Amino acid sequence: MILKQLRISKRLSQEQLAQMSGLNVRTIQRLESGANASLESKKCLAAALNVNIDALEQENSSMDKQSENWKNLPLILKIWFTFNFLQMRPVRHTAKRMEIFGHTFGFFFCWLGLFNEAALVGGLLMLITAYLFTLLKWQGDKYQIWYEPTSNEGT
Repeated sequence: MILKQLRISKRLSQEQLAQMSGLNVRTIQRLESGANASLESKKCLAAALNVNIDALEQENSSMDKQSENWKNLPLILKIWFTFNFLQMRPVRHTAKRMEIFGHTFGFFFCWLGLFNEAALVGGLLMLITAYLFTLLKWQGDKYQIWYEPTSNEGT
């Protein structure tokens, strides 16, 4: 169960989640450490976190697959993704944003380079960064390692 990730994304402590769901703090701790939850507990948690039970269970299998893909990733690519995203769970839309940002401002500063050499150098560096993020996005798609938050977590 991805209870801990959902709880953290909602900026809740275990105590707050226990109070909101009507469960014991110890139950929350056990579930976050991997224990199985009863249907009643799942209903309480889903209501408290504003998600449905199916989403909790589907995301669980998706997270397991992504975790497995991440574990099988070569070390150099793990370092590559972690360094570029500064996190162990890269999100695809972040790469897409950086790609668009880099291309937009890269072309803009290259255009300004007609008047100023420093702007040209900055524009070329931005374009290189954009193309590196394009490569990064392609590798993430190839290895299927993207962490996709649920719709209720926000993007």
